[in-house]
Amino acid sequence: MPHQVFKARRYLTPALALLSLLVLTGCGSSGYGWAWYLFDPTTERGSNNLWFLLGGLWPTVTISVAAILLSTAVGLLVAILGLSKNRAARMANRSYVELVRAIPLLVIILWMYYGLPIMVGLQLSFLVAGLLALALSDSAFEAEIFRAGIQSIEVGQTEAARSLGLRGWQIMRLVILPQAIRRILPALGNQFIYVLKMSSLVSVIGYQELTRRATELTVTEFRPLEIYTFLVLEYLALILIVSWLVRRMERRLARSDAR
Repeated sequence: MPHQVFKARRYLTPALALLSLLVLTGCGSSGYGWAWYLFDPTTERGSNNLWFLLGGLWPTVTISVAAILLSTAVGLLVAILGLSKNRAARMANRSYVELVRAIPLLVIILWMYYGLPIMVGLQLSFLVAGLLALALSDSAFEAEIFRAGIQSIEVGQTEAARSLGLRGWQIMRLVILPQAIRRILPALGNQFIYVLKMSSLVSVIGYQELTRRATELTVTEFRPLEIYTFLVLEYLALILIVSWLVRRMERRLARSDAR
C-alpha cells in the first residue's frame, strides 16, 4: 500500500505543481480575472467549449499512434540496413538518418502538405500529410534506437542460434529482436511521448487536433490564457497516462524475464 501511494504521488506531482502555479498566477498583483466560466459544463456555452476542446483528443491520439507504428516499422528496416555487411546498404542507412534528422519537423509537415502534391499530382488530406511527416521524422530516431538495441545483444546469442540451424532472418526475428525490444522499450516509450507532443505541429496545416481546436476557440472567445492553459492540462494528462502505461509494460516485461 505505501508503494502504491508513492507511485500515485509521483504521477500527481507535476499536475499539482502546475495547479499551484496557476493559483499563484491568478492571485497575483496584475488583477487578471480568470474566465474559467468558459468551460463551465452547467452552461451551454461552457459545455460547447469544453467538448470542442476535448474533441481534439481522439485526432491527436489517432495520428500519434498511427505515426509511431509506421515509423517503428520503417525505422526497423533502416536499422537492419545499417547492420548489413553490404557497404551500399550501410551508406543508405547513414544517408537516410542524417538527412531526415537534419530537417525540422515543421518544415517536413509543410513540404508534405504543400510540396509533395505538386510533385506527384495528388492532394493529400490533413491527416495523411501530417501522418507521413510525423512518421518520416520519427523513423530516423527509431532506426538509431533499434540499431543500438540490436548491437547490444551479445554475439554469443547469434552463434548459439546458428548452431541450432537458424539462419539470418530467423535469428533476427526469433532471437535478437525479442531481446532488443525489451532493452529499448523505455526509449520507444519516450519516442511515443515525443510524437504525441510533436503532433501539435500538424495544426499548422489545419488538422483538427488539440492545438488546432484551442487556437480556433481563442479566435472566437478572445481568452488565450484560459484556453491555452486548458490545452496544457490536456497534454499533461495525456502524457502522464502514456508514461504510466509504458512503465507498467516495462515492469511486466521485467517480471516475465525474472521467471
